[in-house]
Amino acid sequence: TGRENVMLGGLAAGLTRAEVNEKFDEIADFSDLGDFIDMPMRTYSSGMKSRLGFAITTIIDPDILIIDEALAVGDALFQKRCFQKIERLLSDGVTLLFVSHDQESVRTLTNRAVLLRKGRVAAFGVSSEVVLEYRRQLHDDESAYFGEIAKRIGDKAAQANAVKLDVSA
Repeated sequence: TGRENVMLGGLAAGLTRAEVNEKFDEIADFSDLGDFIDMPMRTYSSGMKSRLGFAITTIIDPDILIIDEALAVGDALFQKRCFQKIERLLSDGVTLLFVSHDQESVRTLTNRAVLLRKGRVAAFGVSSEVVLEYRRQLHDDESAYFGEIAKRIGDKAAQANAVKLDVSA
């Protein structure tokens, strides 16, 4: 169940049973799962699992918080609560490793960013500048993609015209 998952997650993070029990209501409230907290995890959607995981992870006062696309799920209100929680943790000195394709979140939540392309570092530096480089690369990729489509269409049109010429000869 979600309740058991909270206990396991807390114990795995080094808390005692008493500490997990003390924080349980705060975790359950943050996840906003209501009665689903006592339902089997196999009945949870991926968004529900992410909500619970985020609540557990952030309530245990981490030194380093790693978030990998976890904020892509959930409604706008839950995402807002997550961002507020992250900002509080950052102001308390928590180190954040944030992995996302959400450009605005990268720009606003981080000071420095690394852009990976095909497993290699493509850019590193101030987040806003790295986001601009990401946008430039997206534009270049999109231009190349549509250029290739235009070339294929042109090649097919040329072949069709060549066939017409052969038939009329």
